Amino acid sequence: MLHAIRLRGSADAAAVADRFDLDGQQTDAYLRDVEALGWVNRHEVPGSFGVRGGWTLTDAGRVAGEQALSAELDATGQRERVQAQHRRFEQSIPRLMRACTNWQIRPTAWDRSAVNDHTDWAWDERVLDDLAAIAVSLREIVAGLSAGLSRFAGYDVRFAVALAKVDAGDGRWVDRPGVDSCHAVWFELQEDLLATLALDRGT
Repeated sequence: MLHAIRLRGSADAAAVADRFDLDGQQTDAYLRDVEALGWVNRHEVPGSFGVRGGWTLTDAGRVAGEQALSAELDATGQRERVQAQHRRFEQSIPRLMRACTNWQIRPTAWDRSAVNDHTDWAWDERVLDDLAAIAVSLREIVAGLSAGLSRFAGYDVRFAVALAKVDAGDGRWVDRPGVDSCHAVWFELQEDLLATLALDRGT
């Protein structure tokens, strides 16, 4: 449950339970218990149907989550597998960053930071080619991870679903925030790997 909050950044109890298919009532009760321990904070989140309570990790909760993940790696003997797949994942970072940047920006002769208006089909097609290549790599990485820890399963499917929506004409699914866009799924897997291996994003 702590890990679900870590991956979501902020989430209500229903979203926390949904992330790993947990029981909703048990999740709500657990979150209130660990709130008393100082591991999570509750805040109000405005939404379409009024204000809901959301949960975020405290520094202590972040440490507790990383300790649990480290214990999981030791208990399952999967540390080397996850480290190896993380190294593979790191190789995709420049390509993903380039693809998202090129989706947002298309330099012109008079403006190197011109917003991509998506009128250059060839430019956008190169971005989609990059994303398709990342999807293939992601499928292999997730297969390697989930063979040892099933909780890693699904990232590749979510990425592929987002890419299919882009191919169908909705370009927002490349980098749209708040939904399972290509960038959001990739970023969440990166956070999952960093948390699992207790690595700092800055390094």
